[in-house]
Amino acid sequence: MTEPENTALGDETKSCVERCNECGVCVKRCAFLQRYGSPKEIALNHRKMGSKMPFECSLCGLCTEVCPEGVDPAGLMLELRRDAVKRGVGDFKEHRPLLAYERRGTSRAFTLYGLPQRCERVLFPGCALAGSRAGRVEELYEILKAADPSMGIVLDCCSSPSRSLGREEEFIRVFTDMKERLLKEGVREVLVACPNCYKIFSEYGGDLKVKTVYEELTELDSPAGKIEGDVMVTIHDPCVLRDDPIAGNAVRALLQREGVRIEEMKSSGKRTLCCGEGGNAGAIAPEFAKAWGKRREEEARGRHIVTYCAGCANYLAHFARTSHILDIYLDPEATLTGKLKAARAPITYLNRLRLKGRLKKKLFNARIGERDAAIDTPPKKKGPSRGSRLKLLIFIAFIAAALFLAKAGGVGEYLEEARLRQAIESYGILAPLAYMLLYAIAPPLMLPGLPITVVGGVLFGPLWGAVYVTIGANIGANIAFLIARYLARGWVEEKLTGTKLGTLDEQVAKSGWKVVALTRLVPLFPFNLLNYAFGLTKIPWSKYALTSLICMTPGVIAYVTFSSSLLDLVKGKVSSELLIGVGLVVIVSLIPIIYKRLKAKRANLES
Repeated sequence: MTEPENTALGDETKSCVERCNECGVCVKRCAFLQRYGSPKEIALNHRKMGSKMPFECSLCGLCTEVCPEGVDPAGLMLELRRDAVKRGVGDFKEHRPLLAYERRGTSRAFTLYGLPQRCERVLFPGCALAGSRAGRVEELYEILKAADPSMGIVLDCCSSPSRSLGREEEFIRVFTDMKERLLKEGVREVLVACPNCYKIFSEYGGDLKVKTVYEELTELDSPAGKIEGDVMVTIHDPCVLRDDPIAGNAVRALLQREGVRIEEMKSSGKRTLCCGEGGNAGAIAPEFAKAWGKRREEEARGRHIVTYCAGCANYLAHFARTSHILDIYLDPEATLTGKLKAARAPITYLNRLRLKGRLKKKLFNARIGERDAAIDTPPKKKGPSRGSRLKLLIFIAFIAAALFLAKAGGVGEYLEEARLRQAIESYGILAPLAYMLLYAIAPPLMLPGLPITVVGGVLFGPLWGAVYVTIGANIGANIAFLIARYLARGWVEEKLTGTKLGTLDEQVAKSGWKVVALTRLVPLFPFNLLNYAFGLTKIPWSKYALTSLICMTPGVIAYVTFSSSLLDLVKGKVSSELLIGVGLVVIVSLIPIIYKRLKAKRANLES
């Protein structure tokens, strides 16, 4: 057996190898283990099974629970994930949606710290509940605040996704920032609605006490009163709380107090099943995730499932009728009649923003805060830069391929400049309007602008082509800028993660409009991403719009002039427009080189 690279992984592998007797009790309950073998086999051969293997496990802990020898296979899988991340082989594109979801949850746009005077307790609803059931969160807070007027509320993410994906350092950094802030503000107890949040605060919260809202609700009067008639449900216990029955007992007590009859499924409590979302296994091995959901559906046998995890409720709803406990507790009639529907992405993001806005209005006497900017987008390892030279080569290759196909296909005779321009003119004002509209929607939709620029030069010539391209490109650039600033900040942050544009805010703060000018003078910069990236900075829109208009023009003129000569080039003619266009493109491409040399020379003089 190869010696593991860290002590924690070494302890877990040693335990599995020495204590697992391969009895098969865990294997027969888990599709993942049925594929990869017993915990002992995995401990001995995990390096041969590939770096994705541990990310196919749901980390639900059922194997650990049923093991007669006290082996902890789930602990081994988590350590293998952490080890993969440390070795640089645990970063998969399949995990990007979840990590982006987490980043949004900790961004300034989606976080809220509403802390009334003398606040020592806060409601921490979690991400999934706030998005899928924003109204329930608001009602819940009102109930808790009525009983305790100093009760605060925090909309933030506990960063459980990073922890479950083995990104321990990132998780510790972001969670610790939140924990220290809460303690500094005088908060002593956190009331959570999410089982994952409960586990995170229990293990890493330090001096912060943690309690589920369901325990708290058992001590308060019911807002809806007793439910009439014979209502029967079955309970799905989230796997993350299989070793902590307090929340599950509180949920059952709430339902029974409301007059709801409970029939337990075969696998509940300590031996509950994963809903399918555990460990984000579905991103790598969706067949395993679906297998858990199907098993839950089979055990429910048509009964109405109630759970106390919003993530479980959302996922199990694909397989069986499923409600969150707060649905049936706060609005039993709509829930039991099937009228109450949980929101799904992307509406969940809008719900969270609306919830934040409504809470800010209600918390007029409270201290209001958000996450610090430094926590918004954690640093990522930088990928290799493709550079402007590669993009210039792609542009040349594109033109060469187009010319070759036109020549080989014999279409040159149909591309007589006079005939083509006459055809365009026959459409009157509609042709340039349609063209400018196309260019205006291209940047917001992340469509490449270069081919559209080339078409503009071919169709309208060097003069009007430059005019129409300038108008269309600037309208599109400003639309993207405004979207990033006011409508879709989280999405833009996801797109910019891992790029050099992620630090653009700092550069703009230091140099202002000059940064816009430089990037616009070099049209080989990532035009579409830049439009969105500038929307995240503090630069005034007026300065952005004016600087973009002025500094994009040289590049537009260069490329439009060059492309307007392509009709002659197809016929084998070298026109003056071609020579001028090539010269202008070369000059524009040299701007960043000249700029860097001048900057270096200036730095040397100053030193």
